[in-house]
Amino acid sequence: MRILLVDDNKTNLALLTQLVERLDGCEAVPFIRPDLVLEQAPQLDFDIAIFDFQMPGMNGIELMKALVTFDQHREKAFVFVTGDTDLDTRMTALNCGAIDYLTKPINPLEFSARVRNLIALADARKKLSNHAAWLKSEVDKATAELKEREHEIIDRLTMAAGYKDPETGKHTQRVGAYAEAIAIAYGLEPDLATDIRWAAPMHDIGKVATPDAILLKKGKLTDDEFNEMKQHATIGYQILAGSKSTLLQLAAEIAGNHHERWDGTGYPQQKRNFDIPLSARIVAIADTFDALTVARPYKQAWSFEEAFSHIVSCADSHFDPACVVAFTFAKSRIREIMHSYSDSPQEYIQLEAG
Repeated sequence: MRILLVDDNKTNLALLTQLVERLDGCEAVPFIRPDLVLEQAPQLDFDIAIFDFQMPGMNGIELMKALVTFDQHREKAFVFVTGDTDLDTRMTALNCGAIDYLTKPINPLEFSARVRNLIALADARKKLSNHAAWLKSEVDKATAELKEREHEIIDRLTMAAGYKDPETGKHTQRVGAYAEAIAIAYGLEPDLATDIRWAAPMHDIGKVATPDAILLKKGKLTDDEFNEMKQHATIGYQILAGSKSTLLQLAAEIAGNHHERWDGTGYPQQKRNFDIPLSARIVAIADTFDALTVARPYKQAWSFEEAFSHIVSCADSHFDPACVVAFTFAKSRIREIMHSYSDSPQEYIQLEAG
Protein backbone atom coordinates (compact mmCIF):
# COMPACT_ATOMS: atom_id res chain seq x y z
CA MET A 1 0.00 0.00 0.00
CA ARG A 2 1.60 3.29 -1.14
CA ILE A 3 0.95 6.30 1.13
CA LEU A 4 1.59 9.81 -0.19
CA LEU A 5 2.96 12.17 2.46
CA VAL A 6 3.21 15.94 1.98
CA ASP A 7 4.54 18.23 4.72
CA ASP A 8 6.72 21.31 4.36
CA ASN A 9 8.39 20.61 7.74
CA LYS A 10 11.30 18.19 7.28
CA THR A 11 11.06 16.86 10.83
CA ASN A 12 7.35 16.15 10.55
CA LEU A 13 7.81 14.55 7.14
CA ALA A 14 10.58 12.30 8.46
CA LEU A 15 8.37 11.24 11.40
CA LEU A 16 5.41 10.45 9.11
CA THR A 17 7.67 8.49 6.76
CA GLN A 18 9.06 6.47 9.68
CA LEU A 19 5.59 5.69 11.04
CA VAL A 20 4.31 4.56 7.62
CA GLU A 21 7.26 2.28 6.99
CA ARG A 22 6.70 0.54 10.33
CA LEU A 23 3.36 -0.72 9.00
CA ASP A 24 3.43 -4.07 7.22
CA GLY A 25 3.10 -3.81 3.45
CA CYS A 26 3.22 -0.01 3.39
CA GLU A 27 5.53 2.23 1.37
CA ALA A 28 5.94 5.95 2.05
CA VAL A 29 5.95 8.41 -0.88
CA PRO A 30 7.20 11.64 0.77
CA PHE A 31 7.17 15.18 -0.69
CA ILE A 32 8.39 18.37 1.00
CA ARG A 33 6.44 20.73 -1.33
CA PRO A 34 2.93 20.48 -2.88
CA ASP A 35 4.08 21.91 -6.25
CA LEU A 36 6.44 18.93 -6.63
CA VAL A 37 3.46 16.61 -6.13
CA LEU A 38 1.52 18.31 -8.91
CA GLU A 39 4.48 18.09 -11.29
CA GLN A 40 4.37 14.29 -10.96
CA ALA A 41 0.58 13.98 -10.56
CA PRO A 42 -0.15 12.30 -13.94
CA GLN A 43 2.17 9.37 -13.20
CA LEU A 44 1.99 9.44 -9.39
CA ASP A 45 0.96 6.12 -7.84
CA PHE A 46 -0.54 6.10 -4.33
CA ASP A 47 -3.47 4.61 -2.42
CA ILE A 48 -3.80 6.99 0.55
CA ALA A 49 -2.69 10.64 0.84
CA ILE A 50 -1.77 12.35 4.12
CA PHE A 51 -1.27 16.12 3.81
CA ASP A 52 -0.28 18.88 6.18
CA PHE A 53 -3.21 21.30 6.29
CA GLN A 54 -1.18 24.53 6.30
CA MET A 55 1.65 24.77 3.75
CA PRO A 56 3.16 27.82 2.01
CA GLY A 57 1.95 28.49 -1.53
CA MET A 58 -0.77 25.84 -1.47
CA ASN A 59 -2.61 24.36 1.48
CA GLY A 60 -3.68 20.74 1.79
CA ILE A 61 -7.24 21.32 0.56
CA GLU A 62 -6.02 23.10 -2.58
CA LEU A 63 -3.60 20.27 -3.27
CA MET A 64 -6.35 17.66 -2.82
CA LYS A 65 -8.68 19.56 -5.18
CA ALA A 66 -5.92 19.71 -7.79
CA LEU A 67 -5.16 15.99 -7.51
CA VAL A 68 -8.76 14.81 -7.82
CA THR A 69 -8.99 16.45 -11.24
CA PHE A 70 -6.99 13.44 -12.43
CA ASP A 71 -9.22 10.41 -13.01
CA GLN A 72 -6.77 8.00 -11.36
CA HIS A 73 -6.78 10.01 -8.09
CA ARG A 74 -10.49 10.83 -7.87
CA GLU A 75 -11.45 7.98 -5.54
CA LYS A 76 -8.37 8.03 -3.31
CA ALA A 77 -8.57 8.50 0.49
CA PHE A 78 -7.26 11.88 1.73
CA VAL A 79 -6.27 12.66 5.33
CA PHE A 80 -5.20 16.03 6.75
CA VAL A 81 -2.75 16.70 9.55
CA THR A 82 -3.35 19.98 11.37
CA GLY A 83 -2.15 21.72 14.49
CA ASP A 84 -5.34 23.76 14.50
CA THR A 85 -7.83 22.38 17.01
CA ASP A 86 -10.58 24.74 15.81
CA LEU A 87 -13.74 22.81 14.80
CA ASP A 88 -14.25 24.97 11.70
CA THR A 89 -10.87 23.95 10.31
CA ARG A 90 -11.57 20.26 10.81
CA MET A 91 -15.07 20.54 9.32
CA THR A 92 -13.68 22.41 6.34
CA ALA A 93 -11.31 19.51 5.66
CA LEU A 94 -14.07 16.89 5.98
CA ASN A 95 -16.56 18.88 3.90
CA CYS A 96 -14.03 19.21 1.09
CA GLY A 97 -13.73 15.45 0.76
CA ALA A 98 -11.15 14.40 3.34
CA ILE A 99 -11.92 11.05 4.91
CA ASP A 100 -10.15 11.77 8.22
CA TYR A 101 -7.89 14.24 9.99
CA LEU A 102 -5.07 13.99 12.55
CA THR A 103 -3.94 16.65 15.02
CA LYS A 104 -0.40 17.65 15.85
CA PRO A 105 1.64 16.57 17.63
CA ILE A 106 1.19 13.14 16.03
CA ASN A 107 0.56 10.28 18.45
CA PRO A 108 2.30 7.23 16.92
CA LEU A 109 -0.23 4.72 18.33
CA GLU A 110 -3.22 6.76 17.12
CA PHE A 111 -1.56 7.28 13.73
CA SER A 112 -0.93 3.55 13.26
CA ALA A 113 -4.48 2.62 14.27
CA ARG A 114 -6.11 5.17 11.97
CA VAL A 115 -3.88 4.37 9.00
CA ARG A 116 -4.60 0.63 9.40
CA ASN A 117 -8.32 1.43 9.21
CA LEU A 118 -7.69 3.54 6.11
CA ILE A 119 -5.68 0.72 4.54
CA ALA A 120 -8.60 -1.65 5.08
CA LEU A 121 -10.96 0.90 3.50
CA ALA A 122 -8.64 1.53 0.53
CA ASP A 123 -8.25 -2.21 0.01
CA ALA A 124 -12.03 -2.68 0.05
CA ARG A 125 -12.44 0.16 -2.48
CA LYS A 126 -9.84 -1.38 -4.74
CA LYS A 127 -11.56 -4.78 -4.64
CA LEU A 128 -14.91 -3.13 -5.34
CA SER A 129 -13.42 -1.21 -8.26
CA ASN A 130 -11.87 -4.40 -9.64
CA HIS A 131 -15.21 -6.18 -9.29
CA ALA A 132 -16.98 -3.32 -11.07
CA ALA A 133 -14.43 -3.53 -13.90
CA TRP A 134 -15.00 -7.29 -14.13
CA LEU A 135 -18.76 -6.79 -14.24
CA LYS A 136 -18.37 -4.20 -16.99
CA SER A 137 -16.21 -6.55 -19.03
CA GLU A 138 -18.82 -9.31 -18.65
CA VAL A 139 -21.61 -6.94 -19.72
CA ASP A 140 -19.54 -5.79 -22.69
CA LYS A 141 -18.90 -9.41 -23.65
CA ALA A 142 -22.60 -10.31 -23.40
CA THR A 143 -23.55 -7.22 -25.41
CA ALA A 144 -21.05 -8.14 -28.13
CA GLU A 145 -22.43 -11.68 -28.29
CA LEU A 146 -25.98 -10.32 -28.55
CA LYS A 147 -24.94 -7.98 -31.36
CA GLU A 148 -23.29 -10.89 -33.16
CA ARG A 149 -26.53 -12.90 -32.95
CA GLU A 150 -28.53 -9.93 -34.23
CA HIS A 151 -26.14 -9.52 -37.15
CA GLU A 152 -26.48 -13.22 -37.99
CA ILE A 153 -30.28 -12.97 -37.93
CA ILE A 154 -30.20 -9.97 -40.27
CA ASP A 155 -27.71 -11.66 -42.61
CA ARG A 156 -29.88 -14.75 -42.89
CA LEU A 157 -33.14 -12.86 -43.34
CA THR A 158 -31.51 -10.72 -46.02
CA MET A 159 -30.17 -13.86 -47.68
CA ALA A 160 -33.66 -15.38 -47.66
CA ALA A 161 -35.10 -12.26 -49.29
CA GLY A 162 -32.35 -12.44 -51.92
CA TYR A 163 -33.65 -15.79 -53.14
CA LYS A 164 -36.91 -14.04 -53.96
CA ASP A 165 -35.24 -11.34 -56.08
CA PRO A 166 -31.89 -12.65 -57.37
CA GLU A 167 -31.32 -9.63 -59.63
CA THR A 168 -30.46 -7.43 -56.67
CA GLY A 169 -26.90 -8.86 -56.54
CA LYS A 170 -24.98 -6.93 -53.89
CA HIS A 171 -27.67 -4.25 -53.70
CA THR A 172 -28.39 -4.72 -49.99
CA GLN A 173 -24.69 -4.62 -49.06
CA ARG A 174 -24.13 -1.45 -51.03
CA VAL A 175 -27.20 0.24 -49.59
CA GLY A 176 -25.99 -0.54 -46.06
CA ALA A 177 -22.48 0.75 -46.78
CA TYR A 178 -23.79 3.90 -48.55
CA ALA A 179 -26.15 4.58 -45.64
CA GLU A 180 -23.34 4.28 -43.11
CA ALA A 181 -21.17 6.70 -45.10
CA ILE A 182 -24.00 9.23 -45.29
CA ALA A 183 -24.79 8.83 -41.57
CA ILE A 184 -21.16 9.48 -40.61
CA ALA A 185 -21.00 12.54 -42.86
CA TYR A 186 -24.28 13.72 -41.32
CA GLY A 187 -22.57 13.66 -37.91
CA LEU A 188 -24.22 10.67 -36.28
CA GLU A 189 -22.35 8.73 -33.61
CA PRO A 190 -20.23 5.91 -35.12
CA ASP A 191 -22.19 3.21 -33.26
CA LEU A 192 -25.50 4.48 -34.64
CA ALA A 193 -24.04 4.77 -38.15
CA THR A 194 -22.88 1.16 -37.89
CA ASP A 195 -26.33 0.06 -36.70
CA ILE A 196 -27.87 1.77 -39.73
CA ARG A 197 -25.45 -0.15 -41.96
CA TRP A 198 -26.61 -3.43 -40.43
CA ALA A 199 -30.31 -2.53 -40.45
CA ALA A 200 -30.47 -0.99 -43.94
CA PRO A 201 -30.18 -4.29 -45.88
CA MET A 202 -33.58 -5.24 -44.43
CA HIS A 203 -35.32 -2.31 -46.14
CA ASP A 204 -36.96 -4.50 -48.82
CA ILE A 205 -37.67 -7.58 -46.67
CA GLY A 206 -41.38 -7.05 -47.31
CA LYS A 207 -40.89 -8.09 -50.94
CA VAL A 208 -41.05 -11.70 -49.81
CA ALA A 209 -44.83 -11.20 -49.90
CA THR A 210 -44.84 -9.64 -53.40
CA PRO A 211 -46.10 -12.05 -56.10
CA ASP A 212 -43.33 -13.31 -58.38
CA ALA A 213 -45.28 -12.19 -61.44
CA ILE A 214 -44.88 -8.61 -60.24
CA LEU A 215 -41.47 -8.77 -58.54
CA LEU A 216 -39.77 -10.50 -61.48
CA LYS A 217 -41.65 -8.78 -64.29
CA LYS A 218 -39.28 -7.61 -67.04
CA GLY A 219 -41.35 -4.70 -68.28
CA LYS A 220 -43.02 -1.70 -66.71
CA LEU A 221 -45.58 -2.40 -63.96
CA THR A 222 -49.21 -1.48 -64.41
CA ASP A 223 -50.80 0.86 -61.87
CA ASP A 224 -52.40 -2.09 -60.06
CA GLU A 225 -49.12 -3.99 -60.04
CA PHE A 226 -47.25 -0.97 -58.72
CA ASN A 227 -49.83 -0.53 -55.95
CA GLU A 228 -49.29 -4.19 -55.06
CA MET A 229 -45.52 -3.66 -55.08
CA LYS A 230 -45.83 -0.67 -52.75
CA GLN A 231 -47.25 -2.92 -50.04
CA HIS A 232 -43.75 -4.25 -49.37
CA ALA A 233 -42.94 -1.22 -47.17
CA THR A 234 -45.86 -1.90 -44.82
CA ILE A 235 -45.29 -5.66 -44.86
CA GLY A 236 -41.58 -5.19 -44.15
CA TYR A 237 -42.42 -3.04 -41.14
CA GLN A 238 -44.91 -5.65 -39.89
CA ILE A 239 -42.33 -8.44 -40.21
CA LEU A 240 -39.72 -6.57 -38.17
CA ALA A 241 -41.80 -4.47 -35.75
CA GLY A 242 -42.35 -5.53 -32.15
CA SER A 243 -38.93 -7.10 -31.71
CA LYS A 244 -37.06 -6.54 -28.45
CA SER A 245 -33.90 -6.12 -30.49
CA THR A 246 -33.05 -2.44 -30.98
CA LEU A 247 -31.35 -3.34 -34.26
CA LEU A 248 -34.48 -5.00 -35.62
CA GLN A 249 -36.55 -2.05 -34.36
CA LEU A 250 -34.28 0.21 -36.40
CA ALA A 251 -34.66 -2.11 -39.39
CA ALA A 252 -38.47 -1.93 -39.02
CA GLU A 253 -38.29 1.88 -38.95
CA ILE A 254 -36.26 1.87 -42.17
CA ALA A 255 -38.37 -0.77 -43.94
CA GLY A 256 -41.62 1.07 -43.24
CA ASN A 257 -40.39 4.55 -44.21
CA HIS A 258 -37.66 4.36 -46.84
CA HIS A 259 -40.09 5.15 -49.68
CA GLU A 260 -41.53 8.22 -47.96
CA ARG A 261 -40.50 11.51 -49.57
CA TRP A 262 -39.43 14.79 -48.02
CA ASP A 263 -42.27 16.63 -49.82
CA GLY A 264 -44.95 14.13 -48.72
CA THR A 265 -45.48 12.42 -52.09
CA GLY A 266 -44.01 9.06 -51.07
CA TYR A 267 -45.61 5.93 -49.66
CA PRO A 268 -47.12 4.17 -47.76
CA GLN A 269 -48.30 7.01 -45.45
CA GLN A 270 -47.29 10.16 -47.35
CA LYS A 271 -45.18 11.35 -44.43
CA ARG A 272 -43.20 14.52 -44.95
CA ASN A 273 -40.14 16.31 -43.62
CA PHE A 274 -39.14 15.39 -40.06
CA ASP A 275 -42.09 13.03 -39.61
CA ILE A 276 -39.94 10.60 -41.57
CA PRO A 277 -37.34 8.94 -39.30
CA LEU A 278 -33.78 10.10 -39.98
CA SER A 279 -32.60 6.54 -40.58
CA ALA A 280 -35.16 6.13 -43.37
CA ARG A 281 -34.31 9.52 -44.89
CA ILE A 282 -30.68 8.40 -45.12
CA VAL A 283 -31.50 4.96 -46.54
CA ALA A 284 -33.86 6.53 -49.12
CA ILE A 285 -30.86 8.27 -50.69
CA ALA A 286 -28.66 5.17 -50.51
CA ASP A 287 -31.37 2.95 -52.01
CA THR A 288 -32.23 5.35 -54.86
CA PHE A 289 -28.59 5.97 -55.74
CA ASP A 290 -27.91 2.25 -55.96
CA ALA A 291 -31.05 1.58 -57.98
CA LEU A 292 -29.98 4.21 -60.51
CA THR A 293 -26.46 2.86 -60.93
CA VAL A 294 -27.42 -0.80 -61.42
CA ALA A 295 -28.60 -2.15 -64.77
CA ARG A 296 -31.91 -3.99 -64.96
CA PRO A 297 -33.59 -5.84 -67.86
CA TYR A 298 -35.93 -2.87 -68.18
CA LYS A 299 -33.31 -0.06 -67.88
CA GLN A 300 -29.69 0.89 -68.38
CA ALA A 301 -27.41 1.75 -65.45
CA TRP A 302 -26.68 5.43 -64.90
CA SER A 303 -23.10 6.59 -64.53
CA PHE A 304 -21.82 7.59 -61.10
CA GLU A 305 -21.93 11.31 -61.92
CA GLU A 306 -25.40 11.11 -63.50
CA ALA A 307 -26.83 9.36 -60.47
CA PHE A 308 -25.00 11.66 -58.07
CA SER A 309 -26.31 14.78 -59.81
CA HIS A 310 -29.84 13.38 -59.79
CA ILE A 311 -29.75 12.87 -56.02
CA VAL A 312 -28.53 16.43 -55.51
CA SER A 313 -31.26 17.78 -57.81
CA CYS A 314 -33.93 16.04 -55.71
CA ALA A 315 -32.97 17.77 -52.45
CA ASP A 316 -35.98 19.40 -50.81
CA SER A 317 -38.42 17.37 -52.93
CA HIS A 318 -37.66 13.66 -52.80
CA PHE A 319 -34.89 13.84 -50.18
CA ASP A 320 -34.04 15.64 -46.94
CA PRO A 321 -31.73 18.53 -47.98
CA ALA A 322 -29.45 18.00 -44.96
CA CYS A 323 -29.03 14.31 -45.83
CA VAL A 324 -28.21 15.28 -49.42
CA VAL A 325 -25.50 17.62 -48.13
CA ALA A 326 -24.09 14.71 -46.11
CA PHE A 327 -24.28 12.57 -49.26
CA THR A 328 -22.15 15.14 -51.11
CA PHE A 329 -19.63 15.27 -48.24
CA ALA A 330 -19.34 11.47 -48.51
CA LYS A 331 -18.87 11.47 -52.29
CA SER A 332 -15.39 9.93 -52.34
CA ARG A 333 -16.46 7.22 -49.89
CA ILE A 334 -19.60 6.53 -51.95
CA ARG A 335 -17.39 6.04 -55.02
CA GLU A 336 -15.12 3.62 -53.11
CA ILE A 337 -18.10 1.57 -51.95
CA MET A 338 -19.55 1.44 -55.48
CA HIS A 339 -16.23 0.05 -56.72
CA SER A 340 -15.71 -2.39 -53.83
CA TYR A 341 -19.22 -3.87 -53.96
CA SER A 342 -19.79 -3.80 -57.72
CA ASP A 343 -21.39 -6.93 -59.15
CA SER A 344 -18.50 -7.09 -61.63
CA PRO A 345 -15.38 -4.99 -62.36
CA GLN A 346 -16.58 -4.44 -65.94
CA GLU A 347 -19.84 -3.01 -64.65
CA TYR A 348 -17.93 -0.46 -62.56
CA ILE A 349 -15.77 0.59 -65.52
CA GLN A 350 -18.87 1.14 -67.65
CA LEU A 351 -20.57 3.17 -64.91
CA GLU A 352 -17.52 5.39 -64.45
CA ALA A 353 -17.31 5.96 -68.17
CA GLY A 354 -20.97 6.95 -68.28
